Amino acid sequence: MGFYNDIILPRLCDLAMRNTDLMPYRERAIRAARGRVLEIGIGSGRNLPFYGAAVKQVIGLEPGPSLLDMARHAPRGDAPIEFVEASAEAIPIEDHSIDTVVTTWTMCSIPDVDRAITEARRVLKPGGKLVFVEHGRAPEPRVRWWQDRLTPAWRRISGGCHLNRDIAEVVRSNGFHIEQMHTGYMNGPKPMSFMYEGQASPR
Repeated sequence: MGFYNDIILPRLCDLAMRNTDLMPYRERAIRAARGRVLEIGIGSGRNLPFYGAAVKQVIGLEPGPSLLDMARHAPRGDAPIEFVEASAEAIPIEDHSIDTVVTTWTMCSIPDVDRAITEARRVLKPGGKLVFVEHGRAPEPRVRWWQDRLTPAWRRISGGCHLNRDIAEVVRSNGFHIEQMHTGYMNGPKPMSFMYEGQASPR
């Protein structure tokens, strides 16, 4: 599994994240970012071109060295960028020092997602925002049935991705108030395409 996880999987992740249907979600999320930004799970850097003048610095956190190397060579906007190879469950950043935390298609694959969102709350300044775009648990029972049954096998081939995480519940139960959120299906198989798009503030 070392060759697959270290070489093949990062390239498959980058290929999946090139999907043009994801572009409007990216643009809306990054447009909401302000000040000093922490992007959790920066991956291959697909969000970097969208950071504009409202962003003073981007800290790109990523545990995978292959993806981080891709991000270092990705096209980017004007904001200064610092790359950090680290886990979202133990963010090496001081308390209350970040204006915006961004996650895009990341919460699905963090092993201890509750701890990661608690860490995001820790590093946010008072008045800071969590901006997220994630896929997850659908509202229809039949789609949920498929999500629950596909997830064990899907996790093994997709770097730990869960199809059935209730993203709204993850955010709320770890110290955030959701200020706005839109949900719905994007193009693709329903078990893999129910989207949560929103902003939340620390309680």
